Amino acid sequence: MRRSLLPYVWPALIGVLLAIVLLNAFPQLLGRHDSSPGSPPATTPGITSTPIATTNEEASRPSPEVRQAEPLSRDQGPASYAGAVERAAPAVANIYSSRVVEREEHPLMSDPFFRQFFGEDMPARQRMLSSLGSGVIVSEDGFVLTNHHVINGADQIQVALRDGREILAEVIGTDPESDLAVLRIDLDNLPVIELADTGGVAVGDISLAIGNPFGVGQTVTMGIISATGRSHLGLNAYEDFIQTDAAINPGNSGGALINAEGSLVGINTAIFSRSGGSQGIGFAIPANLARSILEDLVTKGRVIRGWLGIEAQELNQDLAASFGLQAPRGVVVAGVVPSGPADEAGLKTGDVLLELDGRPILDARIAMSDIAAIEPGQSLPVTVLRNGESQELIVEVGERPPPELRRPER
Repeated sequence: MRRSLLPYVWPALIGVLLAIVLLNAFPQLLGRHDSSPGSPPATTPGITSTPIATTNEEASRPSPEVRQAEPLSRDQGPASYAGAVERAAPAVANIYSSRVVEREEHPLMSDPFFRQFFGEDMPARQRMLSSLGSGVIVSEDGFVLTNHHVINGADQIQVALRDGREILAEVIGTDPESDLAVLRIDLDNLPVIELADTGGVAVGDISLAIGNPFGVGQTVTMGIISATGRSHLGLNAYEDFIQTDAAINPGNSGGALINAEGSLVGINTAIFSRSGGSQGIGFAIPANLARSILEDLVTKGRVIRGWLGIEAQELNQDLAASFGLQAPRGVVVAGVVPSGPADEAGLKTGDVLLELDGRPILDARIAMSDIAAIEPGQSLPVTVLRNGESQELIVEVGERPPPELRRPER
């Protein structure tokens, strides 16, 4: 006689359902804890360029006179920005840079048998490479701001104004670490743009990009300020970018990013793109930073920045734990330049730099910019963690030397 399984199935089924309800109500019974997901790694665009040497000779020029713009009015927006463009566009120039490179000669050309067929018409061993970009006239004295990568390595630089005038430019100075360069042109009655105070730039402000994209001629595109203070992009050593969705394309580099009143907000520098064209993410160097670098390059021939002479490595959670820190704050001294300011003050490789002048270090790039803003020769109190103990040291800030002289000792 076959026995029924029904009396055994129902208790088992009820038990399973009860367990599911309990686990949903109390997830900690499985050892699970709620946690917020981490941020995805950011894609880092980059600029490939070869740094050029900058002069360390003191310049004897007076400080350039630039025009300060009035604060931006954020009342009802206009129906057209033609007035702003008409004020700013004449001061935006096209820049054509060229350099001579050696052409690799085919091995057969060294054979006399083949050379007799060419005679005096042998293929030239040199050829001219040209590139294009944009620049902004910021002074009646003829000073033009552009990007370092636009004129890097050029043997000849030609500046073409919107009114049809063209002239060869003189390189006053370059700063590869911010990707800015200053040129000078000798022309009368130059159109000059006014510089806005970028400390007042806000996300959502209208922005217009003026430049020479793809060499088609001067072009204006419109968008808004998408973000300010962008860094950690891997573009320059010093980054404090304004982000905009105004279309920026190859050839726009060095051109003007202006506000709705025609004042210079930034120098267009780079884009994030997978196609090579604009995808709505462009970056400009703020006008305040550009003004500071302009003045240093014109009056001193170089950019003066503070420097400690260390190579820093950011702390992650695991590295912080290995030093006995509860949170990843500060930076690890991964190398010290021999006879540099940090070496003279007693900093050593393996120290953890925790504070600068009493301010905790929360971001390595921000700390680097803070140090750069300190005038060389000033004393800077620093707090370091060494062998588990906190120590106070005084570093006399030095002047940041050219890259080839900044080799740390590991």
